[in-house]
Amino acid sequence: MIAVSVEEREGYSEIVVKGRLTMTGVGHLKSAVADVIARGHRLLVLNLRETEFMDSSGLGAIVGCLKVAREAGGDLRLGHVSERVGAVLKRTSMDKVLAPNGADLGDDA
Repeated sequence: MIAVSVEEREGYSEIVVKGRLTMTGVGHLKSAVADVIARGHRLLVLNLRETEFMDSSGLGAIVGCLKVAREAGGDLRLGHVSERVGAVLKRTSMDKVLAPNGADLGDDA
């Protein structure tokens, strides 16, 4: 199960993903990103602190969200990445593409 929420911050929108980011839940993330961008917000931070697990579908969705944000003239950064998700990003070398926003990958504290 997955829960995706959006919190407006000064200068950016924070998208919080709780649960398992797998094939069955990626639609929620993509929809949230599309809604935020449609409202005119271009700078996004994806908070993965409470993301328990991510498979290749989740990784693909994050890359797709990055592309959508950049095509809209914005950017997407990662923040508060859980240890398990950070390990997936490092194993796939996506930690180089998906730059963290002031939080170390694998730092869920």
